[in-house]
Amino acid sequence: MAIRDILVVPDARLKTVSAPVAVVDDSLRALMDDMLETMYAAPGIGLAAIQVGEPVRVIVMDLDHRDGERTPRYFVNPEILWASEETQPYEEGCLSVPDIYDEVERPAQVKLRYVNYRGETIEEDAEGIFAVCIQHEMDHLDGVLFIDHLSRLKRDRAVSKVKKATREADAA
Repeated sequence: MAIRDILVVPDARLKTVSAPVAVVDDSLRALMDDMLETMYAAPGIGLAAIQVGEPVRVIVMDLDHRDGERTPRYFVNPEILWASEETQPYEEGCLSVPDIYDEVERPAQVKLRYVNYRGETIEEDAEGIFAVCIQHEMDHLDGVLFIDHLSRLKRDRAVSKVKKATREADAA
């Protein structure tokens, strides 16, 4: 396993629509293992493959690791089958938009289908932080960042802050 570099705005690759995965094989599992290690090191709770420069429909997630437990989850070719009309606001952040947080309104519940690490097709319901996180990560697969859900002013301000922080870090 290896820790990979995480792409940061305004990297144009983050706007790429990721391609479906044909088969879950050892090379894909190696990518997912690298993604998980990268996410833990960042630290984050979810990561889409495009965030490490791989334009494939793959997500890793672990909503428990901050509590000291590790319960990694893998989502290959995830799709939302149903979303509730009821929405909920949640303050989101993103490893590709470091140190920026803002409230995004998303469906409170979703039903999704995906292929897991072993290549099995799974259908399950998501609510709470799981629903927020899976929708956030699935947006990445379509080239959408959480800041794209904000007003143009807030989005532009967020990108400017990240650019400035990157310049200052590079100069140090």
